[in-house]
Amino acid sequence: MMSAMKNTSIIISDELGAFIEREVASGRYASASEVVRDSLRLLERRALEREQLRTAILAGEESGPAEPFDMDEFLTELRGEAPKRA
Repeated sequence: MMSAMKNTSIIISDELGAFIEREVASGRYASASEVVRDSLRLLERRALEREQLRTAILAGEESGPAEPFDMDEFLTELRGEAPKRA
């Protein structure tokens, strides 16, 4: 189900206008509106991913100081070559 559409007028640079025209001419999009809608969806997704990353960073910072990490020990345990810890 498609949500209601709003008709909005925007002013863009010649470069962006040419990009939109190329995208439509390529056949990837049927109209300039489709190019703009898809671009805004990508921008929205990028903003959401950035917010999720900020949340993860904050959670990491609030989890306390890092503990020493031994990569060789980790890989050995991962391969099952060392006895499991109790």
